[in-house]
Amino acid sequence: MDALILMVLLFVGYIVMYKIYGKYIGNRIFKINKQNKVPSKEFNDGFDYVPTKKEIVFGHHFASIAGTGPIVGPAIAIIWGWLPAILWVFIGSIVIGAVHDFGVLIVSMRNKGKSIADFTNKYINNRTRYLFFIIAFLELWIFISILGMVIAIIFDMYPGSVFPVWFEVPLAIFLGYIVFKKGKNVLIWSIYAVILMYITVIIGAYLPFNLPEIFGISPTGGWTIILLIYAYIASVLPVTTLLQPRDFINSHQLLIALTLLILGVLFSSFGSDFHIIAPVIQVHPKEAPIVIPFIFIIIACGAFSGFHAIVSSGTTSKQVSNEKDTLFIGYGGMLMESALAVLVIIAVAAGIGLGYETSSGETLFGIEAWNNHYASWTAAIGLGSKISAFVIGSANMIESIYIPKSISIVIMGVFVASFAGTSLDTATRIQRYVLSELFTGIKIKFIKNRYFLTAIVVITAIFLAFSSGADGKGALSLWPLFGAINQILGTLALIVLTLYLKKKGGLKWLVTAIPAVFMIVVTLWASVLNQVNFHVGENNLLKVINIIIIVIAVWITIEGIIMFYKNIKKIN
Repeated sequence: MDALILMVLLFVGYIVMYKIYGKYIGNRIFKINKQNKVPSKEFNDGFDYVPTKKEIVFGHHFASIAGTGPIVGPAIAIIWGWLPAILWVFIGSIVIGAVHDFGVLIVSMRNKGKSIADFTNKYINNRTRYLFFIIAFLELWIFISILGMVIAIIFDMYPGSVFPVWFEVPLAIFLGYIVFKKGKNVLIWSIYAVILMYITVIIGAYLPFNLPEIFGISPTGGWTIILLIYAYIASVLPVTTLLQPRDFINSHQLLIALTLLILGVLFSSFGSDFHIIAPVIQVHPKEAPIVIPFIFIIIACGAFSGFHAIVSSGTTSKQVSNEKDTLFIGYGGMLMESALAVLVIIAVAAGIGLGYETSSGETLFGIEAWNNHYASWTAAIGLGSKISAFVIGSANMIESIYIPKSISIVIMGVFVASFAGTSLDTATRIQRYVLSELFTGIKIKFIKNRYFLTAIVVITAIFLAFSSGADGKGALSLWPLFGAINQILGTLALIVLTLYLKKKGGLKWLVTAIPAVFMIVVTLWASVLNQVNFHVGENNLLKVINIIIIVIAVWITIEGIIMFYKNIKKIN
């Protein structure tokens, strides 16, 4: 398959489906109305609830939902062949993922900007509200730990990315000051900031920084602690101080990275055949689990992800200034993430064949390069392996537009780390919201204090990250479980959306009910298989968490079905 033709066909498909299906969902199913009240204005506190331009909110939303998800998942799932990965990413994002993201965003805004866990009480019952909080807490707990390790490993693998990523923090604070305090034009000044950031990328390529071992803690463990301390500071600041300006810088960085990747595909196709070298379908890769149901779990972000529900109802719903903006932010943001996943698939399925250096120093090309990297499930599933497959494949393609490979590697490393950093900030802030809502009704003041709650979030994340030793590998062992929790959370959000639409009357509920049924079947199937694997591996921690998730998922599904068939009044 020609990589350029594949990319063009899919991108055109996204545009067409946004215009047709996306607008149908927004205008006919959820009936978005610019006259409706929005939480950002009704509860404007200048801290969490802040009415914001849609372009800035889009940047925050995309940077938060993307993280490393649309990179890691496709880079693993490609072992089953490029066609299953492409089909799930394209179809899943249009009819499930984007509907889910947009639906949760709009329903959250119509419920005072509350989280999906909190307003579950309104559409099912109070029992499921607490169950939803438990599953949301577990997902965020694991996710925050993993994100800390992801960035730590990027810093360790690509030390040239350290300086640019950390320099972005004071740069974002300055941008926030200039825009929100001095009233300067956000577009112009954010472009200045991005230019300055890419100058630091070049500097970083020539001035890499390697963190030494400190008090017996490995570099990745040290970076994990530093990053989670940073997440504490970032998440207790007003969103206009760091979160929004950093997200706007990252939205520009995204456009630049996507442009470089698209140009890389285009120029790599000139003068030679730039083909997908990965197998079309590979049903039984060495050591790999069965493709169905696991592909629907391994590829989450980029197709369908429960974490998006947490972001949509956690921070994004508190910043949207007009209900009409939700289609662009929610539905459009998911399709943009899916487009990134397509470029990731092309990078690891075609770009890696342009040149891959093995651990022995030998350089392989074509199918030999791909087979070496994806020799088995064990070889392909390591976190460093996932990231390096994308970074190397991307750098190979970008080199075709005459950007030195050493610079390209840093650009892609910074891109991945920056987006993971934004997701880390957002996830930490949202976990605080979850705990705050969970403690509603408790009269003790300090328990609801944001500094105290954020400390709980960070300390528990550090504990999980180091649960198997000072090298911080404990969080990485939870990755398979995270995929299942993530999809179950998204499925439960679809159930809530179905009940919301059922109360509106008619057959609108089918657009979320059909995806909900499909996802609950494949996700519970994969979770049961995971439980078998955890039992064989005698991993007690994973067994306990996984069985809790299965029980909660079944419980909420049954409660949802019971509520669905009750006679319920329409909501005006």
